[in-house]
Amino acid sequence: PLLGESLHFLWAGWKGHPEKFVLDRMAKYSSSVFRTHLVGEKAAVFGGASGNKFLFSNENKLVSVWFPRGIDRIFPSSTRSSSEEEGIKLRRMLHNFLKTEALRRYICKMDHMAQLPFAEGWENKIEVVVLALAKDYTFRLACRLFAIVEDPQQVDRLSNPFNLLASSLFAIPIDLPGTPFNKGIKASKIVRQELVSIIKQRTIDLADGKASPTQDILSHMILTCDENGKFMQEFDIADKILGLLIGGRDSASVACTFIVKYLAELPHIYDGVYNEQMDILKSKAPGDSLNWEDLQKMKYSWNVVCEVMRLATPVTETFREAIADFSYKGYSIPKDFKEQGPAPYTFVPFGGGPRMCPGLEYARFEILVFMHHLVKRFKFEKVIPSDGKFVVDPMPIPVKGLPIRLFPHQN
Repeated sequence: PLLGESLHFLWAGWKGHPEKFVLDRMAKYSSSVFRTHLVGEKAAVFGGASGNKFLFSNENKLVSVWFPRGIDRIFPSSTRSSSEEEGIKLRRMLHNFLKTEALRRYICKMDHMAQLPFAEGWENKIEVVVLALAKDYTFRLACRLFAIVEDPQQVDRLSNPFNLLASSLFAIPIDLPGTPFNKGIKASKIVRQELVSIIKQRTIDLADGKASPTQDILSHMILTCDENGKFMQEFDIADKILGLLIGGRDSASVACTFIVKYLAELPHIYDGVYNEQMDILKSKAPGDSLNWEDLQKMKYSWNVVCEVMRLATPVTETFREAIADFSYKGYSIPKDFKEQGPAPYTFVPFGGGPRMCPGLEYARFEILVFMHHLVKRFKFEKVIPSDGKFVVDPMPIPVKGLPIRLFPHQN
């Protein structure tokens, strides 16, 4: 009644084959939909492109977004509105900051910030562990662009508890000392306290004219009121910034890590990316930053990114709740029945429909900038050539973090 098939589901991920849980049951019960019990809830799993298309085409009609109950313990909110209402408000806020036109002005900052972790964590090293460095890059970038957290010590204070929090999001919700879920709850309090202090200081700076109302998402959240003239509380702003930091770090860091893995395994693909990036570099004056036009030229590199995300999908499942009774391929799905399944159609790593990831362009920019600085500096090989093992918990990560040996290019 409590665990259901959660352990079977998690075990498949820990073994590096999360799809096996779904495929085995599709073969046994139905290729379209089967019933199970996950993360403490009854669930219907929809399989195949047709099932995915059906769900995303009926967003807010038959199904709506849903998260496991444990998420509420890690992201408690003082608001009384529904998660769907809060999601709509947040997406409206994000639109102005994450649309392509707005992100263009951040490309120069991304380029500058990408150089720092390479200079500090990669240069003059013989071997490095890619996953840790990729997480550092994406986390620092998200801190800088979403909340203007630039102080390295402040970022470090956020980083360690943030790692615990992120790894606990889909843990079995057992709140006992020492469990991942318990550690995640404690870590979320630490991160939230740090964010609240940042929000308090930003509020003061806005009042004193030391910060701009339009400089970032944080300022916008502080100064934006709802239709009743009510402003968000500091606690709620901290929760939303926390969610953005998770979205801005984890998926992109996984993609960056597996890009390095496959480029190391496939030299001819590396050469294609390298040649494209060098052509872009040769067209620029020394010291010039990457710009919008440069990223548009990275067509081969982006095709490589898409293929990597097909082979190692950062997000392997999404959750929806039935908000009306409906039938699907002869099966009755009652209201309030939760389902868990993959992204729509056959390949949409950023989701689809009304809830398509608003950070799609942001992720594209930061991954391409990462690739540019990676290949222009190094060629590399896996330290353990035969080790291709990875686990999914809840995202795919190499078991040993992907250690690689670096070979700097001779300028």
